[in-house]
Amino acid sequence: MLPTRGVARAPPTRCRNNGPVATATTEVTPRTPLNRPSLVSVGTIVWLSSELMFFAALFAMYFTIRSVDIGLGKPWPPVELDLKLATVNTLVLLLSSVTCQMGVFAIERGQIRRTKSIFNPMSWGLREWYVLTFVMGFYFVCGQGYEYLALIRDQHLTLSDSNYGSVFYIPTGFHGLHVAGGLVAFLFLLGRTFAAKRLTHEMQVSAIVVSYYWHFVDVVWIGLFTTIYLIH
Repeated sequence: MLPTRGVARAPPTRCRNNGPVATATTEVTPRTPLNRPSLVSVGTIVWLSSELMFFAALFAMYFTIRSVDIGLGKPWPPVELDLKLATVNTLVLLLSSVTCQMGVFAIERGQIRRTKSIFNPMSWGLREWYVLTFVMGFYFVCGQGYEYLALIRDQHLTLSDSNYGSVFYIPTGFHGLHVAGGLVAFLFLLGRTFAAKRLTHEMQVSAIVVSYYWHFVDVVWIGLFTTIYLIH
């Protein structure tokens, strides 16, 4: 017995040499649409991968100059870094990654603003969590700027002063610029939540993409903090 699935029985036709013949027809099953990832998300991940290569080159520069200076008998680091200030800045930046992700959870459930009192964080929406993340990121930038001023004023460490000055200011400075860029992205996104009359899928994608960038900035800083402040 041959399987008859997908085969329709047609009216029998007469042939001179044999009896009735059944003809087969093919049924085409329509294809279901595929759930493709957002092109914005994919493009952001590819771009962040290139940024990762950029910071990898800065790490390579740091360790190369460090090995040369130590080989020449120079002190490393030649200045006294404020480890306590850097640790506080690091903790604030890492906690900002948590608040950023809480905002992502809020937008995924369709909540833009808080539903209860401002003192009830469990009722916060995307707007409240991202405002708090912005404040914490701004604190980090201010703390880094204060550290720069203290090093220049008290220990006379400048970008062109020594090899260490270059490998200290260039990686941390570029990271600070990336943090500042993330703060601008938060401002644009928050402004969009006030301007838009309703929640859209594009707004959700934008919020998630900004979180990708912010988590990337935090991960890079973990590597910089460990390399510059903890490894001597």
